[in-house]
Parts: sequence; C-alpha cells; structure tokens
Amino acid sequence: MKKRVILAWLVVLSLVLAACGGGGAAAPAAPAATVAPTEAPTTAPAASNAVTSTTATTATTAMTSTSTSTTTAPMTSTNATTATSSSSGGQAAVSTGDVKELKILWAQWDPSDYLQEIGKEYEKQTGIKVTVVQEPWGSFQNRAFTEFAAKGASWDMVVGDSQWLGQGATQGHYIDLTDFMKSNGIDKTVTPATLQYYGEYPAGSGKYWAFPTEGDADGWAYRKDLFADPKEQADFKAKYGYDLAVPKTWQQLMDIAKFFTRKDKNLYGLAIYTQKDYDAITMGYENVMFSYGATWQDPKTNEVKGVVNSDKAVKALEFYRELYTCCSPPGLSNAFFQETNDAFVKGQVVMAMNYFAFFPALANESTNPHAKDTDFFSNPAGPDGTSRAALGGQGISVISYISPERQQAAKDFIKWFAQEDTQKLWADTGGYTCNINVLKSQDFMDVAPYNAAFADTMTKVMDFWNIPPYAQLLEVSQRELSSFIVGGQGTAKEHLDKMAEDQDKILRDTKFIK
Repeated sequence: MKKRVILAWLVVLSLVLAACGGGGAAAPAAPAATVAPTEAPTTAPAASNAVTSTTATTATTAMTSTSTSTTTAPMTSTNATTATSSSSGGQAAVSTGDVKELKILWAQWDPSDYLQEIGKEYEKQTGIKVTVVQEPWGSFQNRAFTEFAAKGASWDMVVGDSQWLGQGATQGHYIDLTDFMKSNGIDKTVTPATLQYYGEYPAGSGKYWAFPTEGDADGWAYRKDLFADPKEQADFKAKYGYDLAVPKTWQQLMDIAKFFTRKDKNLYGLAIYTQKDYDAITMGYENVMFSYGATWQDPKTNEVKGVVNSDKAVKALEFYRELYTCCSPPGLSNAFFQETNDAFVKGQVVMAMNYFAFFPALANESTNPHAKDTDFFSNPAGPDGTSRAALGGQGISVISYISPERQQAAKDFIKWFAQEDTQKLWADTGGYTCNINVLKSQDFMDVAPYNAAFADTMTKVMDFWNIPPYAQLLEVSQRELSSFIVGGQGTAKEHLDKMAEDQDKILRDTKFIK
C-alpha cells in the first residue's frame, strides 16, 4: 500500500487507501520533530469504501469453523496482569496493575473490524477489554502524529504504515520492541521480509519497533476462462511458441497482455497502477523495478545516484511504460486499486494489478460477474530470475507515552496475538497473517482463492523508503514516473537522472547522506 504525501493532499485523498509498507535504507537518526508530520497514508486508503461488503463476505464466509474452536493458550486475568521477565523482553518484571482496557488506533477499514473480533477473544481469556479505535484513512496519520507531537496517551498501540517507522523510532513515539520480540521468539514467527519492512529500523540494524500485523502486497487477478480457451491457447502458441499459462516472467506477461489486447472489441491485456496524486504509480513501477534487480538506494550509504537511475532501473521503467502504452484501456491514465478492479469487473481487461487486500471484491460473485472464472498469481520474475513485489500492510507498535504498566499490558497482548493459534484465528477472521507456519498451511491456502498467491508473495516483498523525509522522496518519484509513463515526455534515463538528482539533494539536506 507509499507512501506519505504532504498534508495538503489529505483533503483531496481522503478516499484513497494500503494497501502499501517501508523498506528504508540504513540511516542516521533524524532530529526529533515537535510538530505533527505532513505526510498522508501510503497503504492505499479507503479500503473500507472499496470492499467493505465484499471483503467481509468473501473472507468470512470462506472461513472454516476452526476460528470458533481456537486452541490459543488461554491467559487468565492473573497471568495477564503480572508480566514475566520473558514477556517484558528480559527486563525486570513489570506489573500491569489495574489495566482493564487496551486501545489500538488503526485506519477505518475491514481489517480493523477483524482485529476488534480478535480483541473480543482476548477479553474472554484475560478480562482485559480491547478497543480498536478507527480513523478514516484520509486523516489517520494526521490524527496519530498530532497526538504523538503532544505526547498524548489516548491509545496504547497503533497499527501504522511501515513508512512511519523512521519517525516513530527517531522521534521517540514508539518503544523499542527488540528485546521483547527476540526473548519471546516472536521475531522468528513471521516471514523475514515482513519483519524487515514492517518492524525494523534502520534497515539492517536488527532493531524492531513493530510486530508485522496486516500483510499486503501487489499481485495479479486474471481471467482463467480465457487462458484455458482451446482456440486462445492454439493461437497464442502459434504466435509465441510456448503455451498460454500464468506468466513466469515479466516478458511472458507482456506477451500475454499484447495477445489479448483487441481494441476493436474493447478488450485489453491489463490494468496497472498509474495514479500520480498518491503513491500508486511508484508502487506499480516497483513491482517491475525490484524484479529487474534495481532498488531505491545503496543500503549502506543511502546514495541514490547511479542506483535509482541504474541501467536496470532504466530498462524496468521502459518496460512499465510499454505495458501501459500497449495494453491498458483508455481512461486508466490515473488508475489505482478501484480503477484496476473496475476494469476487470467490466470484462475490459484480462489481467489486473492490485493489492491483495482488494482481491476479495474480485472473488465475490455479487460484485464480480466473472468471479467463477477469476484466479490469482504473484508477480513473475525479471530477466535474472528474481521475483519481487511492492509491499503494503502495517505493523503494530506500542506508544511510548503511556505508563509502564500499560506498555507491559500492550506487550502481553502482542505476545498473545503473535501465537500461531491466534494467527490462525486472525487469518480465519479475515486478516492477512505474516506468520510463517500459517502461510504454509493447507488450511490457509484453501480459505480463499488468492491466498496461495498471497503466501508466495509475502516471501518476496520490498518497499519504498521509511525514513522521516520519505514523503519528499515520494513526491519526486511520483512526478518523474508519471511524466514518463503516462505523459510520454523525454526518456526513461532522463527522468531517472532527474529523480536521482532531486532525491540526492533531499537526502543531503536532511543529513541522510553524509
């Protein structure tokens, strides 16, 4: 799902979601801010508006009955309110005292409802009430960071975007969860990529500020009936020399997109992200960019010159523009999650890029007339065989301004939430788990038609910057990518050179490049 834009955009973008998450580079701590930040959320907002009914219907009705018979180790009100040295991360035991309620701030969308259901189970087991406070995506970050700036204690935890990690850590808003997670083995329960991008800051430091909670990333929906049509298969093989099937490489995806693009019949190969106003076009490009072996920065120095504009990055950008110009329908020059889904539902495209959080709408017959003929796949591989995907989703952090007793109670909740049985319940309820074992389980694979592709994708995610000035860096990438991909101005090399120049200045001005 990225990802923060300046505060002025929040009013315009109040209906946009996250999907989208943050892969920052190693960087020195930025000076602590005393005012609320000016970025807007990155993980595609307005998931609630886009798929509220369909997500709930698909995710819930497809679930097995195991969620009602969870074997999560119960916690009594006694053991929940007296912390052990293990649950406190190896430190001296801290009593949770008379904590009777935990409050968690999250955006207003279906996963927040699912977390509330999980909270009810926690209350049954411990006697501690869990309240998920939901804020519309358009004002979510502003509300959170305004409270942080005031050192407020309205909530105990927040499920925030990965881009928040840099500010949360360097500005003192989050507590360090490193010892707590390691001493309890929590860091070993989730996929390494999600731990890195949802929890770690700075990159490569081994310091964790959040537990991976709601996984998400980009993948693909496709019309399996058209792929399986005998005539289409014969014609495709005659033209390209190999069988028509789910693409294993980006070049194969390009071939399939061109093959199915029949403008005289209003049929096109694909719908991809092109929106300039938010982070969409950056996220869409990342899927190809990372798979081509390119990245945003040197992880050791944060240098961008020669990195963001490398030969691999140039080829990836040229490829993404060709996908748009050859095979995307008219009217999708500013497309994000809703527009790509709409094009698919209308039968206008054969393949659609989107965050997995929005695929329930395509698996639901009440919202997609092609639902029975829809299937899903993860990103194909680039020229060297590498497959990567742009990250969305969020991790849960403990607010530093609450009392030690409430911090301990919050960690007790996270410890319980991280248990495998609780993560099974989380997945059954509709959440996107990051737990390694749950993702591998056949039960998870069978719950929904997109879960197998999701499980594969969550092992290969990468992300945008997560350092405090990421919104400035994002504005540059959005501008330059849109000008070339959609606007057709100049060359890929020229725009990436300009991106490198402008981002280098931002990083030097903010002391992230020495």
